[in-house]
Amino acid sequence: MFRTKRSVLVRRLWRSRAPGEAGEGEAGERAHGGGSCCMGKSAKVPTSKTQLGSEAELKALSHSVLKRLKERQLEGLLQAVESRGGARSPCLLLPAAKLDSRLPYSVPLLLCKVFRWPDLRHSAEVKRLSCCESYGKNNPELVCCNPHHLSRLCELESPPPPYSRYPMDFLKPTDSPDSVPSSTETEGNNYLAPEGLSDSQLLQESGDPSHWCVVAYWEEKTRVGRLYSVQEPSLDIFYDLPQGNGFCLGQLNSDNKSQLVQKVRSKIGYGIQLTKEVDGVWVYNRSSYPIFIKSATLDNPDSRTLLVHKVFPGFSIKAFDYEKAYSLQRPNDHEFMQQPWTGFTVQISFVKGWGQCYTRQFISSCPCWLEVIFNNR
Repeated sequence: MFRTKRSVLVRRLWRSRAPGEAGEGEAGERAHGGGSCCMGKSAKVPTSKTQLGSEAELKALSHSVLKRLKERQLEGLLQAVESRGGARSPCLLLPAAKLDSRLPYSVPLLLCKVFRWPDLRHSAEVKRLSCCESYGKNNPELVCCNPHHLSRLCELESPPPPYSRYPMDFLKPTDSPDSVPSSTETEGNNYLAPEGLSDSQLLQESGDPSHWCVVAYWEEKTRVGRLYSVQEPSLDIFYDLPQGNGFCLGQLNSDNKSQLVQKVRSKIGYGIQLTKEVDGVWVYNRSSYPIFIKSATLDNPDSRTLLVHKVFPGFSIKAFDYEKAYSLQRPNDHEFMQQPWTGFTVQISFVKGWGQCYTRQFISSCPCWLEVIFNNR
């Protein structure tokens, strides 16, 4: 007659599981790409013995896992699942051994399939986030099973469509003193580009080696606020949330009255996570809508073509590779030396894409977008 707190938590968790196979939820959003040739997708993996089980099997296995969790761990898992990763949630450390030696998958993969991606098939499709205790550590005994401490990997399209270069000098930064980020957004230095000085030149000439990149937020052709200097290895960029540290775009003073801009602003939500890792810079889409990314290091630089990649909610992509970027610096390439942003800048738009596959040819036509400028020192 009386339900324990533990049973209530388990019931709420099971009600919050991801619905069905691909076609609903986050996995379904991948399927509704509209046939875009710029669509990012999950990595192709073997499907023989790596496929996960039936609904009944998953339910039985999930409950056996939940029984192993302490009440406090169940609360943390519920917080992660109900907020869809928006709220900071703790690691859920469990023995790394499989539930059953006959099963071809691990507990983290099981919980990811139940609570995030029903069509998940193999551990090669996911990547652990840097905020997780299990990231970069080979602990043979314990592993984090929080499904929101993992992201799904994008697979790059090939070949890319033609890329049209466009001049950056028509993009005018907001020079208003009201556009200074608040103290809750940063404790570092914030730069405002002087008249006639590009953001890339500013970064190179600032002489401050403490930051590894700066971020500019744009609404169409107007930059809103000052450049945001990034010193920590990981940064959350979101619109307007009550909790969490990072770059809060909602606190910037924007005069744009466009209904489309305001609509897209309202969809940024949890936004993205930008992380500098050993192999490069990764972008994780924390929002409920796709983001679009263009980077010189995502494609073959010799082809002089760049692809705008569509990254769905819950997916990660290595947006910048330092080794590739340095190889782009050809001393005799006058065009590259004049416009260093092509090699050391990543452009990210929220909700709306641009390029050959879209009505917007240039990112400056997108309602809300970011320019991430990397320090090449």
